[in-house]
Amino acid sequence: MTSVTSLDVARLAQVSQSAVSRAFTPGASVSDDMRAKVMEAARKLGYRPNAIARSLSTRRSRMVAVVMSYLANQFYPVVLERISQRMQREGYHVLLFIADTREVDAVLAEILQYQIDGVVLASTVVSSGLALRCSQAGIPVVLFNRTVRDMQATSSVTCDNYEGGRLVARHLLETGHERIAFIAGMEDTSTNLDRESGFRDALAEHGRRCFARAVGNYDFEQAKAAARQLFAGPAPERPDAVFVANDHMAIAVMDTLRMELGLRVPLDVSVVGFDDVPQAAWDSYQLTTVLQDADAMIEATAALLLEQIEGAVSRKSVVLPARLVVRGSTLRRNRRRKPA
Repeated sequence: MTSVTSLDVARLAQVSQSAVSRAFTPGASVSDDMRAKVMEAARKLGYRPNAIARSLSTRRSRMVAVVMSYLANQFYPVVLERISQRMQREGYHVLLFIADTREVDAVLAEILQYQIDGVVLASTVVSSGLALRCSQAGIPVVLFNRTVRDMQATSSVTCDNYEGGRLVARHLLETGHERIAFIAGMEDTSTNLDRESGFRDALAEHGRRCFARAVGNYDFEQAKAAARQLFAGPAPERPDAVFVANDHMAIAVMDTLRMELGLRVPLDVSVVGFDDVPQAAWDSYQLTTVLQDADAMIEATAALLLEQIEGAVSRKSVVLPARLVVRGSTLRRNRRRKPA
């Protein structure tokens, strides 16, 4: 069976071959009547455009790579779904790569073989050397929910993690909590550093300090172990509130406090998370948390990536506002001491 070409479609539709190409190119300039004629001719002939051949001629694959280190955190499946939908509306397709944070450079080196038009790194970062290599190849890199200081070759989109940490501290102080603990994520990540820094600075402004600290590494089981560590002592030595660096860990902490340690949330201890994943609003958790507006972050990421693909903007950092969402996992204490 002879392969049907775009020239065959052009002859049947009585249009130019370039008109056929534009009709099948998302975002290209072509009238509705012209597109309808081309599509009807293609349907009759059984024509299907060759995306690989088109990428060779246009030097654009219309594919972007999204690299994530894990999907266990409930925030990132939402991000993946929505960023894929957003890029598809622009005529781009998403290639997903899962890479351990220590293996990102190796994976990204492999990704570059696919002639992708751009890269989104979510929940992970890349070395300055490989970021520079992407820049030299004309491939924009946007960090989602991460920043890297002194890296000139990448852009980033985050929420205001520092202010989010401050909001948590203020809320817990204003509701009369005395022994406020913190469970860290991965300690060297920008998200954890900024959230903890804002949290500690707001406490210090009121003459207070972090009562106790443990590390959960953004991992469910490690967060449970961190909760056991913080609440191992007698009641007077336990925190009366705990700020957990993300909702994924906060849910693990709440489960451990209630089901394993027999503590009541929030009557015995208040819990605050960060992200506002869908599960945070479930009746079984009602988690007070800092909202990261995933839709706004994705829109900013997509806009920045598309602008850079077109060469319209250079490196840029976008920081979106954070907002505290108060639910039932925090409670005003009767013994309230006014902040100093």
